[in-house]
Amino acid sequence: MKPDSRLSRRQVLRGTAAGAGIALASGLPFAGTASAGAAVIGEYDVVVVGAGAAGMTAALTAARRGLSCVVLEKAAKFGGSAARSGAGIWIPCNSVLAAAGVRDSPELAARYLAAVVGPSVPVSRQQAFLANGPAMLSFVMANSPLRFRWMEGYSDYYPELPGGMPNGRSIEPDQLDGNVLGAELANLNPPYLATPAGMVVFSADYKWLALAAVNPKGAAVAAACLARGTAAALAGQKPLTMGQSLAAGLRAGLQRAGVPVWLNTPLTDLVIENGKVTGVTVAAGVVKARRGVIIGSGGFEHNAAMRAEYQRQPIGTQWTVGARSNTGDGILAGKRAGAALDLMDDAWWGPAIPLPGEPYFCLAERTLPGGLMVDGTGKRFVNEAAPYSDVVHTMYDRNPTSPTIPAWLVVDQNYRNRYLFRDIAPLLPLPDEWYSAGAVKKAWTVEGLGTAIGVPPQTLRATVNRFNGQALSGVDGDFRRGASVYDHYYTDPYILPNSCLAALWEPPFYAFKIVPGDLGTKGGMRTDARARVLRADGSVITGLYAAGNASAAVMGPSYAGAGSTIGPAMTFGYVAANDLADG
Repeated sequence: MKPDSRLSRRQVLRGTAAGAGIALASGLPFAGTASAGAAVIGEYDVVVVGAGAAGMTAALTAARRGLSCVVLEKAAKFGGSAARSGAGIWIPCNSVLAAAGVRDSPELAARYLAAVVGPSVPVSRQQAFLANGPAMLSFVMANSPLRFRWMEGYSDYYPELPGGMPNGRSIEPDQLDGNVLGAELANLNPPYLATPAGMVVFSADYKWLALAAVNPKGAAVAAACLARGTAAALAGQKPLTMGQSLAAGLRAGLQRAGVPVWLNTPLTDLVIENGKVTGVTVAAGVVKARRGVIIGSGGFEHNAAMRAEYQRQPIGTQWTVGARSNTGDGILAGKRAGAALDLMDDAWWGPAIPLPGEPYFCLAERTLPGGLMVDGTGKRFVNEAAPYSDVVHTMYDRNPTSPTIPAWLVVDQNYRNRYLFRDIAPLLPLPDEWYSAGAVKKAWTVEGLGTAIGVPPQTLRATVNRFNGQALSGVDGDFRRGASVYDHYYTDPYILPNSCLAALWEPPFYAFKIVPGDLGTKGGMRTDARARVLRADGSVITGLYAAGNASAAVMGPSYAGAGSTIGPAMTFGYVAANDLADG
């Protein structure tokens, strides 16, 4: 993408005279370091930083409210972490849920969110999210090709809390034909995990695909995924689902609205004049914002220095699955402008297996019956089926006194014969490189496995024996695995009396290394109910807004349900743009 075609010849010449060179790689007419005399290379009502879910929703809103807008994206691709994700979206009381017959109410949603978040997030921000989320979703559907579907049965993460819903509030994007983007489809950030060739798979399908070898519904879902793929191919479509659908649909909305997206254009700083943010600097110069700047540039998961400064050890950049361009640029620029920062020690955590090349964010595999997690002493320490963020919080809380980083997911051959593991079909051997990287160990006895992973062999044997007894009874008296409806989502309904629990008995036995992974960090600039960035004294930094992982999460240190990242990110992007339009 190129900068504003309305730039005058005089502006370009002035920029050249200021010492800018040619920046072919970025698609900009010239490059140089930002300075007080930097050339103005564009002027808009609103400048949005980041072409992820938050930024593109903000830009779409601004444009459809009649404001001129540009999106500046650091990476060579658009979509950010959202494009890589499963794209669950948690927004109570929206029209998609209503059409599906889901009975929800603003009162129930408010009660549940308050119970999940607690006092860590102002009620005004919680209310702003709940009030604006449904309107945002309807707006996006009216102004883009995106459509959504209910993820039926994907429970809220704490359905037993007041207002919680056992059948879930999460939705996901419906299938989208990538041809809608034309040549721009080539600039879409690829998914974290590619779907199987020839299949069209939704997030909600993975629950059943993991069971396809042992469950009739799993086999039926696999057949349906293949049928969708075949139909799309025959129709000449380029079918997209999950985060690919979400990012492509938002980008298509921007195309229709005439919003330019400048790729390869990282933010270097904010422009502040008379106490107001009036634009941003990039390598080529200054992009002016007549009304304000919205930061949607993501978190800092790939910034090792920031992680070391703000987060608990051990930590680094090697365990995250967030977009590689997320290095906290927007957060740091906001901090330099005086923004207060919150939740910087936290992230959208989840147990991960450090596979060679990229970590694997472990969902179904740690929940399926026939597996348990142990710490460095060979003992269980957590409900393995608990919400993924809670599992990692427990790992960090316990690690200083009882080593839980790394932990180990222990399974047997019966488990491997029955269930998909990542993308490895049942019965098929695990890749050799997993073993050589130390991500998985294998032994013909439980005691031998204990030796292989460096835990006391007899302790591991005692742990497995106790777990097996609890599996037979169906009651986990130690960690209550299976007590919550949520625990049963990624499980095998054919296992009785508790679909979460099955004994380990068939050799060989396997242990997968588990580390504290994440989908991205959740700390960032403090914002108010209007998405305006705040200083430590509560005053507003005029002209500066933030949404998504560049802002401190409205979920606080918790996680209401699948899509608690993307739902609020899109909502507060929408809120920010509307505030600028109304101002």
